[in-house]
Amino acid sequence: MSKMTKVLLEAGVKLEGYFYLHTNGDLIYKPAIVVEFDPEHFNSNFVVETWGFAQEYRECAWTILVEALALGANIKRIKELQQKWGCTNEDAVKYAEKMHLQIVQDGTGWIASFDDFVNIQESQCGSGDDCLEAFADLAKQGLIKT
Repeated sequence: MSKMTKVLLEAGVKLEGYFYLHTNGDLIYKPAIVVEFDPEHFNSNFVVETWGFAQEYRECAWTILVEALALGANIKRIKELQQKWGCTNEDAVKYAEKMHLQIVQDGTGWIASFDDFVNIQESQCGSGDDCLEAFADLAKQGLIKT
């Protein structure tokens, strides 16, 4: 279970459902009632990671997308959810602020880094064609701790 999910549950947030990343790269949704009925539902060698989802918390959508992409989720599914949830490059700025990150456009691509970014040579950063891919590249390196 992701760190974000644990924080939400500890805060008493009612989750609508859960997403889990299967070892085959599929990102699959299960309604919360399924998991509440069977707490061991995700206890399987086929489950890479699980994330709780509460639509009212915008960072849920971003964190699921970023971490799942970093862990190897199917890019087509990630892009589908990105569009469905409206996780645009403009929206990424708000996510970056909340997570104490920076996101800047660099030519036709994007660079994600921490607030203390100096330059690409001296600072830890991730890059991608869009903000999501840049955040995921940073997370893939184990640098974003959500």
